This record gives sequence, structure tokens and C-alpha cells, in this order.
Amino acid sequence: MNDNPRILLFTGDGKGKTTAALGMALRAAGHGQRVCVVQFVKGNPDVGEVAAAVRTTEIEIVQTGLGFVPPAGNSRIAEHRSAAQEGLDKAREAIAGGRYSMVILDEICVAVNRGLLDEQSVVDLVRQSPRETCLVLTGRGATPRIVELADTVTEMRCIKHGYQAGWPAQKGVEL
Repeated sequence: MNDNPRILLFTGDGKGKTTAALGMALRAAGHGQRVCVVQFVKGNPDVGEVAAAVRTTEIEIVQTGLGFVPPAGNSRIAEHRSAAQEGLDKAREAIAGGRYSMVILDEICVAVNRGLLDEQSVVDLVRQSPRETCLVLTGRGATPRIVELADTVTEMRCIKHGYQAGWPAQKGVEL
């Protein structure tokens, strides 16, 4: 038997990383398991997953992100770092509290990749998680160390995207 928690990672440049993680949340909720989703970059409360989560007692979504992350030299980058750190603190509480069977760290790979979070602090969080908690990490640019931590890694690859054909973000699809 493995003494580590179950760790799944959805990464890559294609669409569907958060959607896959939310599908897992829905599946877990269907079995009566509680799920906490911490969104490290997203901060729009008007998206479909937030609206759906308030209709269930099993799924809680915590948005700490401030939206698209600006370039490293931007004056607002410190605000994004602070928001990401708040997300890490919320994730730590969710994992340590034992209330959740699954904790989803949405866009945490982006937060690490863009320098909002220290990679080692994320690695430590994952390694210190109890065996009973399933962790799901998402985001573009997963580092080799984060890939190594996961027991299941799926890379979403963009072949074609509606945005390139002029489709704006659409409710129920991207929002």
C-alpha cells in the first residue's frame, strides 16, 4: 500500500485542465465526499463553477487569484504574489483540517511558473499532505519537481482553439 496521498496533475497548453479537475470534484461530490477548490489565479466570481458550487454542500470554491498575471516587472505583481500566498495558506488549512477528501489546487503550476509562489513551498505542502487526501494540481508549465510528485500526470495539448477562430470566452464553456 502506498503511504502517500493520491496526487493528480493536469498541465499543458491545451484547454481543459480546470474542467478535468472540476469533473473530479463533481465525481467525488457524487460519492458524498467534500471537495475544496482553491483557485490561485482566477478571481471572477461570475463563472459557472462558482455558481454551481454554491448549489451543493460538498464543493467549496475559494478564489484568491486576481486574474491574469502581469509580467514580472509590473507594479501589481506584488499584489498577485500576496494573493497566491493567501491561496497557499487556504490550501494548507483545507488539507490540514481533514474536512475534505479532495483538495484541488487550480492554476498552482502557473503561480509557481510565474514566480508568485516558491516551488519548494508547494512541494512541501504536497509531501506533508495526509494519505487520505486526494490532491489535484492544475496549470500550465508544471515544473519537473511537481511532475515528479504526481502519480498521475495528464498533459493537455492545444491542437486548435476557438479563440484563434474568433470565439470569445463563452458562458458554460470558458466562463
